[in-house]
Amino acid sequence: MPFKLGVIGIDHGHIFGMLSNMLAEGCPCDAYWTDGTAVTERKFNEVFPKVAKAADRRRILDDPEIAMILISAVPEDRAGLAVEAMQAGKDVMVDKPGCTTLEQLDAIRGAQADTGRIWTVNFSERFEVPAVTRAEELVFGGAIGRVVQTVGLGPHKKNLRTRPPWFLLRERYGGILCDIGSHQIDQFLHFTGSGSAEVAHAHVENTTMPDAPGFQDFGEMVLRSDKGHGYVRVDWFTPNGLPTWGDGRLFIQGTEGHIELRKYTDIGRPHVTNNLYLVNGEENTMIPCSDAGLPYFPRLVADVADRTETAVRQIHTFTATELAIQAQMKAEAA
Repeated sequence: MPFKLGVIGIDHGHIFGMLSNMLAEGCPCDAYWTDGTAVTERKFNEVFPKVAKAADRRRILDDPEIAMILISAVPEDRAGLAVEAMQAGKDVMVDKPGCTTLEQLDAIRGAQADTGRIWTVNFSERFEVPAVTRAEELVFGGAIGRVVQTVGLGPHKKNLRTRPPWFLLRERYGGILCDIGSHQIDQFLHFTGSGSAEVAHAHVENTTMPDAPGFQDFGEMVLRSDKGHGYVRVDWFTPNGLPTWGDGRLFIQGTEGHIELRKYTDIGRPHVTNNLYLVNGEENTMIPCSDAGLPYFPRLVADVADRTETAVRQIHTFTATELAIQAQMKAEAA
């Protein structure tokens, strides 16, 4: 059954996908709050003209009709807002990274345990990509055997003219592995069926912006579990010639075949999204996936009503977040 939403923090553009997909499930929203003026605010008001700005976030938190709060504030601020929302009796969907330190994660875990509220991180590179939905169907249907490795690539454009000051401040955005690397960790855990993992290697660096020492434009990590292995590369090197923000790809290696997802574009061809390439013992094929759907959102609506975990398990979200922070810490300690 659909329920009413509130929005607290619109500092990152992921709020557009978060809110749009929940509105598509029939969940209404009439109020948002953000700390100061966000760079996204003009566009937000254009895209969601019926969502009015509240002067005080307590108006949203204290509204008894609101069941879930969507949070896309500055990453450093997300944990405090999520704890506040859960203590107000609201379920929470937060943009990634869900938090930026282990201390913040401990506070979130405590609030979630005390309140029984849902704390879900919208890992949009899985939850908002139909090609990943189709890959799940194939992988869990046995199309490539047992998954032994994932390779996740998350290149991005800097687009500095559109970025707020916090984008360059390490303590505010959390570091490149904690931030965009969390997407790839989520997919590694999901497709290998890993309940936990070790960060075997992690590295970050700033090679292009010496005048912004807190910025990191390259990061990589190696993950290892009792179910499989994972390699992750994330960066801010995508050139302007690409017709989208980044050529995000996922490679899934199985014992009997492999899958490649070209999520956001396909270099050298007219701009297309959501293509899946499958090779196994019987097939060598490209599968368009734009019609595969995004089950995370309807499942989450059902979870709020039924107090279930069909969209994503709570322990999975905690584990992916913890590993992202651990990888960031390991890289910076090297």
